Amino acid sequence: MRDATGDSIDERGVDWQRVVTARYSVEQTLRYEYEKPIRNLHHQLIISPRRRHLDQQRLANHIWAASLGPLTLENDEFGNDIAAISVAHVEREIAFSLEATILRDHRVGNTCATAHDLIDPRWTGGRRLTRPNGAISQAAAELRSLHPSQHELAAEIVHFVHDHMTYTKNVTDVFTTAAVAFAQGRGVCQDFAHVAISLARAAGLSARYVSGHLLGEGATHAWVEFLVADREHGPIVLSYDPTHGKPTNYRYIVVAIGRDYDDVPPTSGVFTGASSSVLHGQQRVRLLDVTYAA
Repeated sequence: MRDATGDSIDERGVDWQRVVTARYSVEQTLRYEYEKPIRNLHHQLIISPRRRHLDQQRLANHIWAASLGPLTLENDEFGNDIAAISVAHVEREIAFSLEATILRDHRVGNTCATAHDLIDPRWTGGRRLTRPNGAISQAAAELRSLHPSQHELAAEIVHFVHDHMTYTKNVTDVFTTAAVAFAQGRGVCQDFAHVAISLARAAGLSARYVSGHLLGEGATHAWVEFLVADREHGPIVLSYDPTHGKPTNYRYIVVAIGRDYDDVPPTSGVFTGASSSVLHGQQRVRLLDVTYAA
């Protein structure tokens, strides 16, 4: 199914319940403007969608810096692509661009985890951003007592966070902890994800942070994957969006996974020079085509 132009289709007209495969285009630009020239810039980006993740496959990926060419790519410990570049001198600005094509195919979908995932300390331990305090630990204990099933517990944690938190911009930043966001009951998608992860780990569930895109939104997004034991299928992955209080679906594209935001910041770097910078970002996610079940 395509639109008349052959470029993309309007996702609002898609019957997502019947979709078997979906193909997407991701275009993203990040541009830094500096007040004065800088030297010795070392920059890295985590914006390339994962090569493979569950039922998602990356078909094409091109990332580059304007006038400087392609960036070097390497994998981190979580299997995410990290693009890096070092520049001796930047006069006033530097721009990075990404073009990627993604396929999600339910026919080869794989929601399986490994037995090690359920006890992997990366997904069970607390860090600065997700370490539970007394209030989170108490809420986690209450949720666990009411929902002994791991499937139910994961779903109820998401519903609890969605009900407890109010989406509010400019009241948190990338340094805000789950404990602080939980106490004020406000934040953005990464705060919702951190609170859900903190509650899950305090309740004995393995959980990891996911960064990516949500079709139809103009900014990057964050959600959570729970790793649970299933009697019939063994260890599996349950993907939920606490910000919207529901399971994820074909409208979500995974870029990276980690323990929390600190593992997967989209853009970061260091440089020499007494100069401030302003970041401008643009992204466009298009649905190229879908196929329906017969």
